[in-house]
Formats: sequence, C-alpha cells, structure tokens
Amino acid sequence: MRTQVGIVGAGPAGLVLSLLLAECGIDSVIVETRSRAAIEETIRAGVLEQGTVDLLVDHGVGGRALAEGAKHDGVELRYGGTGHRIDFAGLVGRSVWLYPQHEVLKDLIAARVAAGADIRFEAADVSLRDVTTDSPVIAFTGSDGTPVELGCDVIAGCDGSAGISRHTIPESERTDLFRAYPFGWFGILAEAPRSAPELIYAHSQRGFALISTRTPDVQRMYFQCDPEEDADAWSDDRIWQELQARVAGDGFRLAEGRIFQRGVVPMRSHVCTPMRYGRLFLAGDAAHTVPPTGAKGLNLAVSDVLVLANALDAFYADGSTERLARYEEVALRRVWRTQHFSWWMTSMLHTAPDASPFDVRRQLGELESVTSSVAGSTYLAEAYTGWPFES
Repeated sequence: MRTQVGIVGAGPAGLVLSLLLAECGIDSVIVETRSRAAIEETIRAGVLEQGTVDLLVDHGVGGRALAEGAKHDGVELRYGGTGHRIDFAGLVGRSVWLYPQHEVLKDLIAARVAAGADIRFEAADVSLRDVTTDSPVIAFTGSDGTPVELGCDVIAGCDGSAGISRHTIPESERTDLFRAYPFGWFGILAEAPRSAPELIYAHSQRGFALISTRTPDVQRMYFQCDPEEDADAWSDDRIWQELQARVAGDGFRLAEGRIFQRGVVPMRSHVCTPMRYGRLFLAGDAAHTVPPTGAKGLNLAVSDVLVLANALDAFYADGSTERLARYEEVALRRVWRTQHFSWWMTSMLHTAPDASPFDVRRQLGELESVTSSVAGSTYLAEAYTGWPFES
C-alpha cells in the first residue's frame, strides 16, 4: 500500500488531521490499534475552546457540539466560601463549550467514514520504519491478520503519550521534559441535576474541587486527592461529604445523586522535543500532555494538526519545505504558553501536601488579585477560551 500521509492514531489529532488533509486534496490512511467501539465508548470529559468549536463547525463536524454541547460564557472561582465569576464573554468576547471528547470522536469518525476515509481499526504489531528517509513506512497487521506495509511521504504520530511514535525517536536524540504533581483528581460521574450554571473551580483548606457537568441529568465532579488513593475505598456518602466541604459557603450546596463512575486521574505535564524527526511529525498527546486544570489537551492537539496540515498543503502544492521545517517552532509556541497556563491554574488552586500557612495565604492573595482585577480576569478569560490558532 501507499499513501501520501500515514497517520498513527484515531484520536482527536489523527482524525482532525485526516479531515483537514482531505479538504486540501491530500490522501491519508489512519492506522489505529483500538476498535471503533472502544474509541467511541471510552468516556472522557471535554471543554472545547472557541477556536476548536469554530474549526469543527467550519469543516462540517460541529453541528452536534453546538446543538448538544453546553455553551459557557464564564466560570466561577470559589474561595473563602464565596464565588467570583470570570465573565469570558464580557472580557474577551469568547466562550467555551462543554462537549465530551468521545462525542467529538464519534462525530469525526462518522464524518470520515462517510467520506470514504481509510481508517484501519484494530491494527496490531504497529511499527515505524525508515522515518529519516524520503520513504517512511508504517508496518502493521490488519484486523484480518494480513501483514501490511504502508509506504508514505510523511508520518504523523498522533497515538498519544503511550504510543509508539514518540519512542521511534531514539532516546539519544529525544528530550522528554516531565513534571509530576504530588496530587491527583478523584473524579466521579453522578446522576444528579446541575448544581450551577457554569463550571466552579474551588480552592479550600481541604484542597481543590471542580464542579462540572456532562448533561442536565449527569454531572462530572473532581476533588484533589493523593495520586495513590483507592477510589473504590470511598463510599458515596464520604465522597459527597468531601465535595460539599470543599465548596461550602454563602448557602451553596451541591445537588447529590447516585454515583455510577469513579476513578483517580494523575496530574502530569510532559513535552517531547523534537516534534519532528525526519519525516515523522508528532502531534497531540504524542508530543505533550498537560494537567486537566486548564482544559487544554484536545484543544492543543487541534492546534498542532492545523499547523501541520497547512505545512503539508504547502509541501504538496509547490514542494516547499519551509513550513514543515518550522512546524515544531510554531507548534511549541502554543504548547509552552499552554503549559504555563495549566501550571498556573493548578498551582493557584491546589494545596500542596507540604503547603505552609504562608503558601495558603499567598494562594488566596493570588486569587484575590485575579478576581478583583480586570487585567487579571482578562488573562484568565483569554487563555481559558483559547488564543487564536496559528497556522
């Protein structure tokens, strides 16, 4: 087999890249180890930046996000028992949409399949060869057991932090920058009505909590915990007591209900360089991850592949390699801005295990600075709703 661009991974990065390339008349094949059902049934939260929603709508796959997603024009920062709203729409004229990542993937897969895209689900034994030559190869075993060698001009590694693409770059030529946070998120899904019209980010003496939503009848909530915490050891009553304590004040209470999913999410940051190695280009979680505090993972993947798609369009239009050569430089500008914002939100709202009374008072001073200042609130609103995409 042969194609122009071989894409490893049918997550947000790989599927959006395939969509963008098709509209440029560039052929691609996606190689994915999971089944379509496994991708679509893995429940993951999602906050979409304004630019991500605009891109999906512009390319014909954003209709359901607009119709079924929840548009939020602000968030509440809650501390000292009082809520303080950050007015995104009023400050920067932009919003975010709560629309789960697996629903985004359903929309993208359906659109690509309807368009006749070649997506090889349930591939096994995937490996990348000759990536430093002009003829790289994706080798894999198809779902029917047939060995396949897919020749490409370019390979896009969009297979996440645990995929093979990043590890194809030799350790001697790869730098992995990590930061592991000393806490995790205890997350639940509960059958309950919404407790608030917008997301609540809460700082308390007991630690951080996030009050989010999935649908009018299903709510997503998190609280800071030890990363080794056993989620199954917590009763429903204990979970609700902890969440209520972290958001308590001015008469506010969460609406409770049956908890039907729970788990602990580690908090890590990672950036891999180079993002380009020969004809292999990393995008999305294959190149970087961020803690979920800033709600940036999917959006950063979309930013990467928009830059890459435009560079490939120029390459196939006239043979120009300038934009491909600058892919990492352009992509990393947003990556590091996003890493800073995610770190800033995390450090401002979470209580470190060794935090002193000084540290806690400093956090409260920082929160007061943000919520009482137009400049501080505007920075949060601008970063949270998303900076304009570079292309």
